[in-house]
Amino acid sequence: MANDKKLFSMMKEQLFSAVIGDVMDGMGLYQQFLPPQIRPLDNEMIVVGRAMPVLETDTYGEISTANTNAVMQQPFGLMLEALDNLKVDEVYICSGSSPKYALWGELMSTRAKKLGAAGVVLDGYTRDSWGTLAINFPTFSYGSYAQDQGVRGKVIDYRCIIEIKGVIVKPGDIVYGDRDGVCIIPQSQEGEIIQKAIEKARGEKLVLKAIQSGMSACQAFEKYGIM
Repeated sequence: MANDKKLFSMMKEQLFSAVIGDVMDGMGLYQQFLPPQIRPLDNEMIVVGRAMPVLETDTYGEISTANTNAVMQQPFGLMLEALDNLKVDEVYICSGSSPKYALWGELMSTRAKKLGAAGVVLDGYTRDSWGTLAINFPTFSYGSYAQDQGVRGKVIDYRCIIEIKGVIVKPGDIVYGDRDGVCIIPQSQEGEIIQKAIEKARGEKLVLKAIQSGMSACQAFEKYGIM
C-alpha cells in the first residue's frame, strides 16, 4: 500500500494518459482506453488507483417479485456492500448497465472519499454533481443525469472481471484518467509500462524544447523517435 501511494503520486506528477496509451500501443496492447465519452466532472481531475470493478445490470422496480435471486430482493442489489468494500487508493469502476440512469451520487462520493478511495469511473452517468465537485472527488462518467438507479438497476457483483466496450478490467489493474481519457494498465505488465511511460514523457520534454528552439518536426522525429 505504501509503495502504491508513492507510485500513484509519481504518476500524477510525471505521466498523462496519452503517453501511457502510446507505450501500451508499442507493446501491442491496442485496446486499453475506455470510451471517449467517459470524461472528468472537472477537467483538472486526475484519477490513479487500483481497479475495484463493479458489475451493474438493468432491472425493473426496486424489488424483484421473483424469489430465485436474493440479490434482487435488496434495494440497489450489492451496491452498498461494494461501496463499503472500497480500500485506500482503489477506484470504483462500474459497467454492465444501459446508460439510462445515474450509477453514482454525492453520498457515494462522500463515503468513498472517507474510505480513502482514489476515485470513480463509470460506464454511465453520475448525479448530485455539485456535491461531488464540492469535495473534489475524482469522478469520470458520461456526464450528469439525475435519473436514479433505484428502480432501474442493481449491482450484482464486485471485485470481478468486467468489460467496458472491449476493454477488460481486472481487480488490481491500474486505472489512470485525466481530461484526455481513461486507460487501464494491466497489473501483470504495469512495471514495464510505467517505466517506459516515464522515459517517453522525459523524451517528449526534450522534443518540445527542440521544436521551441526551431527544430523541424522531421528533424525532431529523426533524432528522438518521438512525436
